[in-house]
Amino acid sequence: MNTAPTTTETTAPVELDLDARLALVGALMDERLAHANIAFEVDTAHLPAADPIPAVVAPPTITPTVAPCPYRTPVAAALHHARVRLEAAGWCTGHLRDEQGAACAIGAIRAEAPSRAAADDACAVLLEAIRRDFAQVDTIPSWNDAQRSPRLVLLYLDRAAELAHSRNH
Repeated sequence: MNTAPTTTETTAPVELDLDARLALVGALMDERLAHANIAFEVDTAHLPAADPIPAVVAPPTITPTVAPCPYRTPVAAALHHARVRLEAAGWCTGHLRDEQGAACAIGAIRAEAPSRAAADDACAVLLEAIRRDFAQVDTIPSWNDAQRSPRLVLLYLDRAAELAHSRNH
């Protein structure tokens, strides 16, 4: 029997240099990205196109307006306007008014009252409203200077305005 000699040649794997490997991986990645892009287009085809984002603009400036006076009588109106003045311009102690425009209770009443007589009547009503809760108070300036914040001053101006309104002053 004649048998032919068989030669089995095994070829060694070809080693690629770095540039060849990068080119091969780049081609594979391009193919994957193309498939992902197609899949994304198919998945989002039913969604309507998004509107462009509107430009952000600053909100309009709103200037607060003073509420109309709820009182028709001059003394009650003067007390209400004095309260509004203290809220807007500020409150102080030790002086009728300071350099920045803040005022004490009497300074605000005098600035807002239509006359000196109306200011005196408003101060009398305010002192009466204060003495209902603080019987030991001698004067409005001493009570005003004893306060640490305008909270009680504003509260008693409101109470005095209600008292004057109920008396039709």
